Amino acid sequence: MARQLDEQIVGRFPVGRRLRVLDVGMGQGTQALQLARAGHEVTGLEQDATMIAAARESLAGEPEGIRERMRIIEGDGRDTGVHFLPGSFDVVLCHGVLMYVEEPDPLLAGLARMLAPGGLLSLLVRNGDALALRPGLSGDWAGALAAFDTVAYRNRLGLDVRADRLKDLTATLAGIGAPLHAWYGVRVFTDTAADGAEVPADVETLLAVEERAGRTDPYRGVAALLHLCGVRG
Repeated sequence: MARQLDEQIVGRFPVGRRLRVLDVGMGQGTQALQLARAGHEVTGLEQDATMIAAARESLAGEPEGIRERMRIIEGDGRDTGVHFLPGSFDVVLCHGVLMYVEEPDPLLAGLARMLAPGGLLSLLVRNGDALALRPGLSGDWAGALAAFDTVAYRNRLGLDVRADRLKDLTATLAGIGAPLHAWYGVRVFTDTAADGAEVPADVETLLAVEERAGRTDPYRGVAALLHLCGVRG
């Protein structure tokens, strides 16, 4: 996903330009830190105190220049208008958040308002068109059969959450003025890997296969996650 995001940034903005980035639901700050290391001004918005502590600890170990380029704000992604002015960012990330939001449309509309004209909105969501694959490939036939007719599922943390369908998000992005520009699949072949599995010796080949599948039909359509990139008109 990070490679896909880099591809979109490089293709949209001049090389060397310092971008204003907002990472909504930044978690422990992995993606935010990567962008700060690349020279961008990054704001991370997160409401979970444990995640904030982990992000601050990671940031504390970075050189001063990177620490100065990144700030962390405690807050809910649905309240971006409370913290920032419209058009304040060139790139807005919202990765792995929508599955926890019962009504995502207001959140997405708020994120679009944060974008400057021509800005990039990057979403990572659970693929509602492929929910039957994980239970099906695991031999859970009852679970697979039930998954065809719903966007609700239980994640690996044991939480009841929701997925999004590409068709629905495409319409939503058009409606909020950030129409879909590109989309990718994420975790096409590796979704059934056990938690805590060892990284294989040929991990670069694995990543190359996943990256190729993530941009190739029909494989990307059955990925566990979808990475959607919209552009503010």
